[in-house]
Amino acid sequence: MQKVYFPRRTVLKSTADWHSGSIASQRIHGGLTEQELRIHGLSCYEVLDFSVNINPLGPPLSAMEALASLDPARYPDPHNLRLREAISVLNQVPAEQIVIGNGSTELIHLSADLLLSDNRPVVIMAPTFGEYECAVRKRGAEVHFFEASCADQFRWDMEGALQGIPPLQPSLIFLCNPNNPTGVYLSRQDVERLISAVAPVMVVLDESYACFAESRWVATDLLVHSNVIILRSLTKEYALAGLRVGYAMASEQTCRGLHSLQPSWSVNAAAQAAALAALDEDDYTDKSRRCIQEAKYYLRQELERIGFSVYDSAANFLLVEAGDAPLLRILLLQQGICVRDCSSFGLPQYIRVGIRTMKECAHLVEALEEISRASFADPCMRIPPSSWEAGIFRRSSPPNAENLPAADSPASVDRARTARVRHL
Repeated sequence: MQKVYFPRRTVLKSTADWHSGSIASQRIHGGLTEQELRIHGLSCYEVLDFSVNINPLGPPLSAMEALASLDPARYPDPHNLRLREAISVLNQVPAEQIVIGNGSTELIHLSADLLLSDNRPVVIMAPTFGEYECAVRKRGAEVHFFEASCADQFRWDMEGALQGIPPLQPSLIFLCNPNNPTGVYLSRQDVERLISAVAPVMVVLDESYACFAESRWVATDLLVHSNVIILRSLTKEYALAGLRVGYAMASEQTCRGLHSLQPSWSVNAAAQAAALAALDEDDYTDKSRRCIQEAKYYLRQELERIGFSVYDSAANFLLVEAGDAPLLRILLLQQGICVRDCSSFGLPQYIRVGIRTMKECAHLVEALEEISRASFADPCMRIPPSSWEAGIFRRSSPPNAENLPAADSPASVDRARTARVRHL
């Protein structure tokens, strides 16, 4: 099986090189919208969703019980005091150095609002979560992307970062660790060297997926540096995606600044109650991590057996080289399974697969095997290596066939016969 890689991209890339309709500006995320479900004639209960990266065990029972006993007539605490106190005990960080947000996404935007300077750029360690760029573009700041290459297994050249970033004099740096969608997890040494090298420039360290890492290191010690904001997502860790709750840890001065920009009652009472109950579950995260690691090992072995290239990941998802990712997503959706097409990350050859239970992962494997068998049986399903020009997939019509609709167009009906996924 031939491996296909992107050519190396410019390490530091400016937003000046992007057109105004940037993929990040579209705010594409995992999960299916109601509109897309209607287009495909599905309900959310009929789809096995691997496109989101939340805990496959679902919310803890205590969180569900807290929601059942909630009085919706009462206003939520605008200061989230009880939740900040619980997080303070858990992380051994003073409550004054904690800000609760409507998911970590709100905290990303608050960080940009607080720290961006009109005359200084922002550096984003890429490819990564598009919400960082959205937050920066909202303020009109220039963005430089420090790119990782697939030829390097999407691991950043940290020596290059230490040399290349400081001369830019950015006002802010975004680093997701473990990174979404690649799963790359930098060591404490690498992260601390970056924080020290760019000081006093603020580094937003997004640890939304660190709770799922096998060899997790404690990042709260980095708060001795005044130029770091650590983000965590209770949405991911406790499967509270519908409630939206996350938190930031930083210096007391930075936290006061973040909170001053936050709308009143940003975090609703249901989110506060469920999160508070979930944090009291002593063994939930450990149990979840064991479940995820077992299922991740199984899923990777099976995907590689079928013929996919799978990248190492410290998080609760896998980055998979899949050829025409938008089309493969459509084919799987026809079988009631959703994966994350990584085109919005600038990776149109890749899908991201969130780890679910072992039984659910087996369903995904079965569906992919069916698509793989179809690709072998039908020459129209095969893609020759020549279709990969300059590392960018170009859809080509099957022999003697008329041009087909775009892979992500709802107008295409019989996708199985027109599939052009990479020859596995």
